[in-house]
Amino acid sequence: MTLLLAYSAVLLSFASGLLALMMNQRQHLQEFSQDWFNKFPDCKERFQSVIADNLDEKPFPIMLRQAVFVLLGLSGVVAILAGLSVLIGNKVITDQLSLGLPWLPWHVRFDGLSGFFFLIVGIATSAISLYGPGYVNSYDESQHPFAVLGLFTGLFVAGMLLVLLADDAFFFMIAWELMSVASYFLVAFQHENSANRRAAFIYLLMAEVGALAIILGFGVLAGFADGFTFDALREAKLSTSWASVAFVLALLGFGMKAGIVPVHVWLPEAHPVAPSHISALMSGVMLKIALYGLIRFCFDLLVDVHWQWGVVLLILGTFSALGGILYAMMQTNLKRLLAYSSVENIGIIFMVLGLSMIFMANGHPQLAALGLLAALLHAFNHALFKNLLFLGAGIIHHQTHELNIDMMGGLIKKMPKTSALFLIGCMSISSLPLFNGFVSEWLAFQTALQVDVLDNGVLRSLIPVAAAALALTAALAAACFVKVFGLIFLGLPRSHHCEKAREIQDQGMLAGTSLLAGLCFLFGIFPGLIISLINHVSGQLLGETLPNDAALGWLWLAPVAKTQASYSPLLVLIGALIAGCISFWYLRRNPATAIRTAETWDCGFGGLTHRMQYSSSAFTMPFRRIFAKVWIIDEQVDKDMQGAMNQDVAAVHYRLQVQDHSWPRLYDPIAQGVNTLAKVVGRIQTGNIRVYLGYSFVTLIILLWVIS
Repeated sequence: MTLLLAYSAVLLSFASGLLALMMNQRQHLQEFSQDWFNKFPDCKERFQSVIADNLDEKPFPIMLRQAVFVLLGLSGVVAILAGLSVLIGNKVITDQLSLGLPWLPWHVRFDGLSGFFFLIVGIATSAISLYGPGYVNSYDESQHPFAVLGLFTGLFVAGMLLVLLADDAFFFMIAWELMSVASYFLVAFQHENSANRRAAFIYLLMAEVGALAIILGFGVLAGFADGFTFDALREAKLSTSWASVAFVLALLGFGMKAGIVPVHVWLPEAHPVAPSHISALMSGVMLKIALYGLIRFCFDLLVDVHWQWGVVLLILGTFSALGGILYAMMQTNLKRLLAYSSVENIGIIFMVLGLSMIFMANGHPQLAALGLLAALLHAFNHALFKNLLFLGAGIIHHQTHELNIDMMGGLIKKMPKTSALFLIGCMSISSLPLFNGFVSEWLAFQTALQVDVLDNGVLRSLIPVAAAALALTAALAAACFVKVFGLIFLGLPRSHHCEKAREIQDQGMLAGTSLLAGLCFLFGIFPGLIISLINHVSGQLLGETLPNDAALGWLWLAPVAKTQASYSPLLVLIGALIAGCISFWYLRRNPATAIRTAETWDCGFGGLTHRMQYSSSAFTMPFRRIFAKVWIIDEQVDKDMQGAMNQDVAAVHYRLQVQDHSWPRLYDPIAQGVNTLAKVVGRIQTGNIRVYLGYSFVTLIILLWVIS
């Protein structure tokens, strides 16, 4: 029954995509009927009314779009049920499908790890199904046909679910490519813009390079195994050198899809140009599928992990976390900022996975289980609040036609519901108590604080440095999203669109974001609900659960021991409510301290304007001065002078460009090398038939020599 639910989720997502094609077929039918009437005018009066009734201009497309998203929502709900079933039952279910090559059928495995990520995909897909119908109505059908968007959205979700079910390398790569290619078409959906085409090309190029690395990683394992099934790969006997080669290839392939530094550059290019609900799926879900692949490869297929691998993940994760949030802080495009924030959160997950590997290799499996649990929990939490923020960004863009946060402001009065939901996302991603992001980062710190059990002096020095970097990352994330919320929702509107903005009227768009906001708060107050399920994943992969499972109750969270550290979010909530009630009563009881509404003090300047407000560059200036070496900064101030001898300043023009070091230091040299090599290879195309015959003759001689 559990596996049937998983299959049903895949089929429903496929069905939603195929149903979307009916939009395209409807257009073809209209064109065909018009041509037919032109050829046979006698039949026009008889049949045109019938066809017009069945191809009405408005109700049919609207109903079809809603049906597509209903199927997608059912796919998400069924995926949630399947994931919960396999997690609660602590099952491992296998199957075999008569698909693929004749000698290599598709092998299926549905276990706790797959079920956990099924849960992530299902929740996000369910929220998207509520949000999507209202959002896609803003697209012009003639320029951006829904058939394309609906088809590839269904294939994208189906590809992610199939990756989680794959139990052999061949099936895994087919599902992986389905996920990558479908998402490419979604990134290129608004292809009339050259920036969108460039972003889609970069994404597809890096996706295929990553896929090649994953294939080579599987190839290393298969070279020492008796087949391509994961059971056969688990039995492969690899030396430390070959295991490390396989690990590096897997890290490159899955890390490129996950967006780890320095192979992260496709994220800030692809996420801003995709439709907002697709950006939510890519950032909140697809990156987690890459994490699933890395965890499956390292903790399951390679079996024996080495502490050096953990150090690599720890270092890469630290640079990604710090670099991601610092780059995010400099952005003015809201979706680009959220994309860099995903780099930061993926870095945090990699850091904790590295700690888990280090503890496992040094003979501390219970602490390794704690690290794996913290990583999986943060992946789950990131999926919730990052989907919430991207959907909120979509609502803001839908209502204001702006993504530049320097052109926003004052939306808390115009869009109060959206502002409240977006604020929950900002507090969650900033790891504030009472929200889900705090719990997973607190567990990450608890994992790092257990460094005293290690005997290696290098590790005992390195891990505290990484923990300090994690603390700095958390502080910078809070500052970043203070900037985001303040510039977007507070102050005065900075543009005409924001001045005229109104709350979104589509209840589905609000329902999708409200669902995610409610889950952020629910799992912030009751984290034990999801932690108890993740504990089963640790038990299946590592053979160990939390060090002190008895101390992990619904009220208290004590991951190591009650005497070391504990956290009770419910008691914190009760204390916050009591403090709030006392403060409210104190302010209300005395008229002198009662809350009152008044005009903002204008410092005697005769009225506030939006030009007096902080801009994004002004807010981040102190951070830009402190961490100047992190970016390539081009900052210019130009003055227009007037008056006698040009002594008076007429206007000041400020320009700031912040560039990622990865492009000029890594990718531009690679591009130049490829172009140079292409020119050299191009010289063989002389256009002379005698030269080409010579090439053929030399090739024939070499082949005869090799064969003989």
